[in-house]
Amino acid sequence: MDQMYFYFVVILAVLAVVDLVVGVSNDAVNFLNSAIGSKAISFKKIMIIASIGIFFGAVFSSGMMEVARSGIFVPSEFYFNEIMIIFLAVMITDILLLDFFNTIGMPTSTTVSIVFELLGAAVIMALIKIAAIPEQSVSDIWQYINTDKAKEIIWGIILSVLISFTIGALVMWLSRLIFTFHYKEKIKRFGFVFAAVCLTGIGYFIFFKGLGGTPYAAQIKDILNQSLSTILLGMFGFWLLVTLLIDKVFKKDVLVLVVGVGTFGLALSFSGNDLVNFIGVPMAAYHSFEAWSGSGIAPHEFSMSVLTKKVPAEPLFLFFAGGVMVITLWFSKKARTVVETSVNLSRQSEGKERFQSNMFSRSIVRGSTRLVDALGFVIPQSIQDRIDKSFERPDPSTQPKDAPAFDLIRAAINLTVAGILISVATSMKLPLSTTYVTFMVAMGTSLADKAWGRDSAVYRIAGVLNVIGGWFFTAAVAFVVSGLLAYLIFIGETIAIVVLLIIAGGLILRNFLAHRNKTDGLIAFTALKISESKTIQGIIEESGQNITHVISRSHSIYEDVIQGLTRQDEALLKSSKKKIAQLDQEIEDLRNHLFFFIKNLEEQSVKGSNFYLNTLGHLTDMAQCLELMAKRSLKHVENNHKTLRYNQIKDLMEISVHTIHLLKDTEEIFNKKDYKNLTVILERRDKSLKVISDKIDKQISRTRSEETSAKNTTLYFNLLLETKDLHKSLLALVEEYHKSAVLAL
Repeated sequence: MDQMYFYFVVILAVLAVVDLVVGVSNDAVNFLNSAIGSKAISFKKIMIIASIGIFFGAVFSSGMMEVARSGIFVPSEFYFNEIMIIFLAVMITDILLLDFFNTIGMPTSTTVSIVFELLGAAVIMALIKIAAIPEQSVSDIWQYINTDKAKEIIWGIILSVLISFTIGALVMWLSRLIFTFHYKEKIKRFGFVFAAVCLTGIGYFIFFKGLGGTPYAAQIKDILNQSLSTILLGMFGFWLLVTLLIDKVFKKDVLVLVVGVGTFGLALSFSGNDLVNFIGVPMAAYHSFEAWSGSGIAPHEFSMSVLTKKVPAEPLFLFFAGGVMVITLWFSKKARTVVETSVNLSRQSEGKERFQSNMFSRSIVRGSTRLVDALGFVIPQSIQDRIDKSFERPDPSTQPKDAPAFDLIRAAINLTVAGILISVATSMKLPLSTTYVTFMVAMGTSLADKAWGRDSAVYRIAGVLNVIGGWFFTAAVAFVVSGLLAYLIFIGETIAIVVLLIIAGGLILRNFLAHRNKTDGLIAFTALKISESKTIQGIIEESGQNITHVISRSHSIYEDVIQGLTRQDEALLKSSKKKIAQLDQEIEDLRNHLFFFIKNLEEQSVKGSNFYLNTLGHLTDMAQCLELMAKRSLKHVENNHKTLRYNQIKDLMEISVHTIHLLKDTEEIFNKKDYKNLTVILERRDKSLKVISDKIDKQISRTRSEETSAKNTTLYFNLLLETKDLHKSLLALVEEYHKSAVLAL
């Protein structure tokens, strides 16, 4: 029996390592967002700074460990065997849940997940115990759950969302009002004071308040409380001197120092606050096993009141955990996917939006617009003009191609406000969600900074609502799944644990392969290039490259659609539909960039915009033809309609061969930039269209005399007509290019 529970502890230790990996992959957004988004420091330096912060934070994090031990349930009400079931269910659920969010690239809360997993498993185990005791009823469940602490944690998390967003927006609005977007001159004059204030806040609240919650800093707690004013003044004086030297002597941007120190501090605070979410449960299980193994009492009789005692985490475990977190930070591709989501939602510039608008986001934007209009009648025009001047952004067309998502002012505010809020929560030993705080601070500063303009607000707000909805999803799923797994482990014991571990391992492997295939798929083909050229020659060159890529992918998609339909291959048709959706989105991105493209053109090259517009129109028409073919073919196969007749397949394959040859020949000419030979393609116009027209006439005759399936006939005519339109769009594109490009070159 001892050996079985020893294996349980070993399993939990392995799960702790896996949980560290998936947890850091999700929470990296918390401290990397501002530094990466502002591009204040090179990516390598950002990673080094964050790694040092994570490692030191892990070593000094033991003060939070009792949350997993007794923060949610009452240990004395459970026996050792029941506690081990709870811990196993929690860890398996946590890994699966966090890995799912990492795979889809959405930031979620490791704190919320662990809290509701503990709650779900404890509730189910309590109900099992109550069912076995005739004197108890469901109403007695509250004696098993630490309701006061659970409510405190849940309300703290909910309030953190509102407080973080509000404070982030307010501080950002005031800062932008002072510095404006053209802040370089003001930073040179008194930026060192602003930087000193930020660094003082970061220094005190993270290094003193944050570390003050650990046993290592207990001896200086009284000194901190008694000499608070002196310490703050001393820190401000120190940072004022440092920033003054950097600014005036070394002529360096002091805000870069704020971003660097803030990233370190936020990584430190994240690690100190969130490590409990990853290893708190396994360490509690280890201490439980340690207490029980030498007691000589049966596992179903040994009370776990021992967990109410404060036991500091072993330094060796913390050291190892810190190492795993640092390694994960450097090598996790999923971490970078999650970071991209947060940076994309908070970026200052227009561009590709990941999320689509919804009814709620449209309602919020509409209501906010009306509120702003109403306030315009109350606030004097002179004040409005002064405020508007502070928020005048630089002309987007003058910004470099690789411009940062937001500037250093916003990055400094993000780091300072988030660091202070998280550190205060850490010092209070409240497992505040660092993800919620950092994400909502970033969203609040984005709103105050007017990053959500009329052209992007509905998409950004939809993104924020999706992320917040994911947080509620996290809580609900964590509670339900953890409770379900606890019940399965209770009734299935060792067999259930083995089966659940195999299933969990399989799901993680599947998610890993899916994420890798997704990222590899993005690299497998050359994406369409947004035109940055300002001359007609450059436009023609870049358009030629885009045409080559579109035609290359078009003939591959077209071939797959025909093959998928004739073979009734549903998987191939679904794959084709995804490919054409991706191609269509890239073409749409090119169209969305038209405003900036036209503004960037040189005066003598403005006529190139007409050529560029026509080219995009023809590419769009080609994509739409392929999309309709793939969509209708997939629907036909999914609904299990009759397959095409032999004569239909034969004629379709003949058209397919002709179409693919036409596409490949055109691609080869564009690939070799042998534009004069485009006349060869144009000379095939009549023959190309006649082949399809003949097949249409043939099918009309068959329909009148032979065909019996309306679905087949409709699908076949649609395929022929869309193929004909595909030819027309391709030939119109070739003609446009031949007319404009050959003459210009």
